[in-house]
Amino acid sequence: MKVVVIGCTHAGIAAVKQILKVYPTAEITVYERQANIAYLSCATYLHIEGTVQHLSDAVYAEPEEFTKQGVRMQLKHDVVQVNAAAHQLLVQNLVTKHLTTDHYDRLIMATGSITAIPAITGIENPKVMLCKTYDQAHDLCQNAESFDRVAVLGGGYVGIELAEGYVNSGHQVTLIQRPKSLLNAYVEPAISDAVAAVLKTHGVTVVLGTEVTAFENTADGDLLVKTSRGDYQVDMAAISTGMLPQTDLLEGQVKMADNGAIITDDYMQTSDPDIFAAGDAALSHSNPAHQLMYAPLVSHAIRQGALAGINVFDRRLRTIGTQKTTGMQVFDQTVVATGLTLAAAQAANLNAAQVVYRGAYRPEFMPATPMVTVHLIYDRNNRKILGAQLMSGHDVSQAANTVSALIQNGGTIDQLAFLDTLFSPNFNDLYNYLNLAGQLAVDQEQGYLRT
Repeated sequence: MKVVVIGCTHAGIAAVKQILKVYPTAEITVYERQANIAYLSCATYLHIEGTVQHLSDAVYAEPEEFTKQGVRMQLKHDVVQVNAAAHQLLVQNLVTKHLTTDHYDRLIMATGSITAIPAITGIENPKVMLCKTYDQAHDLCQNAESFDRVAVLGGGYVGIELAEGYVNSGHQVTLIQRPKSLLNAYVEPAISDAVAAVLKTHGVTVVLGTEVTAFENTADGDLLVKTSRGDYQVDMAAISTGMLPQTDLLEGQVKMADNGAIITDDYMQTSDPDIFAAGDAALSHSNPAHQLMYAPLVSHAIRQGALAGINVFDRRLRTIGTQKTTGMQVFDQTVVATGLTLAAAQAANLNAAQVVYRGAYRPEFMPATPMVTVHLIYDRNNRKILGAQLMSGHDVSQAANTVSALIQNGGTIDQLAFLDTLFSPNFNDLYNYLNLAGQLAVDQEQGYLRT
C-alpha cells in the first residue's frame, strides 16, 4: 500500500515517523516544495537577537534520515493537482519544471498554512518581508543586519517575538496591530496591556487599533508605512498577520470550513476515506468550547500528524482534542494561556465568569518573589474550568500545562482549589497560585459544591 504525504514540515514529519513505525511495509512518498524540512520558525527572532547562532540549528530533522529508511523524499517538488476520484497527483519538479503523475492508496495532506498577506498597496515592495519559511527567515535575518528601523505588522506571538528580537539586536522597532490589543485571540485585555507596557519599557513603539494602508518608497530610499493614524518611516517591514490554511488542492473534493481548513473526524480522516489531513491544513476540536476551531500551532501539527500516520490504514487512535495551550517569553516576563478567554467563552454561549489572582509565587522571606497574575475562566453552570492565562517574571509555563490537563479531564474550580501541589519555599507557597485562583472562584460562587 502506498502513502503519499504532501508537505513535510511538522505534521508531515510526524506522520512519516508513525507510518514507518506502525506500518513498516508501507511505501511512502513525500512531496515538499522547499529544499529544507523541519524548520522551527519561532527560532527566527532568536537568531536575530543572537541567541541561536545559525538558522540551521533550528532544523530538527534532515531528509536523509527518512531516505535511509526507504522513504522517497521528493524535495523541491510541487503537487499542482490532486484527483481524489482517481487517486492521482500531478507533480512538478521545481528545478527542471518537468511534470509527472503519481498515484496513492492513502493521501495525507500536511500542506500547512501561508501567511495571511493583507491587501495593502505596495505590499510587493522588496523591503516588505515574510517570516514563515526557512528561506523567508533567512532573507529577513540577512536584511536586518543592514537596517536600523523596522516595522512589524501583527501583534500576535510571532510579531511580539520579532519585535523583541529586533530590539535586542539594536534596532528601532515599531509594532503595528490592527486590533485594539496584542495577543487578542489568546489573553484578556489586562494581560495584553501588561505585555504592551513591557514592550514599551524596552523601547518598542506599540501602535494599536491601527490599519496599515500603504507602503511607499521615499525619495531618500526609506520605506514609508502609511497607516490610519499617521505615517512611519522605516528601513524594512516584517509581516506576521496570521495564517491561512493551504488547502486549494482539495477544494471541492473534501469537506472544508469557510476559511478553507479541512474538516476531519477524530482519526484525522476527511470526508474522503482515503485522504487524511493534519496540522495547519486542518481544524482542531476545542474541548472547552465543544466545537471545531482553526488553531495553526506547531503543538497541534505534530499531534495531528502523528494521528494521521497511526490511523492511515487502521483506525487505531482518536484525538483527545485540544485546549490551544500556548506561551511565550517577553523579555523577562512569561506569558502563557490555555483554553478560552472570557470573550471566547461567551461567544460559545457558555455562562462564563472570571477571577483574577495576583500574588507572590513563593514566601516573601525568600530573596526573590516575582508576582504572578492568574486570570481564571470557568463555567458558572457546572463549575468546570474553561481557561486560564498567567503572566509573571517567574517561569509559570508549566502552570498552563497543569490547567490544560484539568480542562482536558473536566476539572472544576473546586478541584483546582484543593489540587495536590508540592510545598517548598524554593518553588512554591503553602498553596500554589493556581490553588488560590481556584479558591477565589469558589468564593465568587459562594462556597464549595457539596460532595
